[in-house]
Amino acid sequence: MTDVVDSDELLRRMQRARTCARREEEAWRARSLGLRTSDPEGAREATVRWLAYETVLSVLDEILTPGSHPTEG
Repeated sequence: MTDVVDSDELLRRMQRARTCARREEEAWRARSLGLRTSDPEGAREATVRWLAYETVLSVLDEILTPGSHPTEG
């Protein structure tokens, strides 16, 4: 069954998602940089995850604070 949520709850959920994405992006960035010399393949995988979370974070930032972030295009 699908829950119906109001706009305030939706905003809170998106803010929590942004906080989570920020933590994950930082963790994967640190892991990527830490593995560069000891495990190049692991560093590449960590970099892909880092960039994925960076993208998610960018999208959530734009949704939650429209126009306050530079866009490409």
